[in-house]
Amino acid sequence: MQPAGTDLNLSSVKTLLARGDAAVASGNLAEGRRLYDLARDASRRLLGFYRDLSGSFRGLDARIPREMDDKGREALTLLAETNLRLAALFRRQNQPEVAIPLLVEVVKIMTPTNEGGRKAYQQLVELGFVVTPYTAPGSSTGG
Repeated sequence: MQPAGTDLNLSSVKTLLARGDAAVASGNLAEGRRLYDLARDASRRLLGFYRDLSGSFRGLDARIPREMDDKGREALTLLAETNLRLAALFRRQNQPEVAIPLLVEVVKIMTPTNEGGRKAYQQLVELGFVVTPYTAPGSSTGG
């Protein structure tokens, strides 16, 4: 038996996402949502823990903040991926009012310069929440 708390790691978040994907693919949207919500909560908690540990060791041992910052970035990416999956699930259930805050959060944390941020913004355009399309600088179309 594992000690309490050992399931709170990046790998367990990825497992929750995979299980949520499988549930949604099989048509069990309620279970998919439950698993995505668990992954979202775990990602947020991990992000906070990694930030706290990073700050605690700044100036003492550069290796630890560097590791925690890397893990924090991965947790942030997992949070964005979870939000995108939840937003897609809510769009599928014709609940754009629940999807929009998740998509806005993805744009905020990933920025529009990142593929995930651009995807989220594009979905906000599709939902009619925003009108102005965003074209990343350097792309072939105007914007």
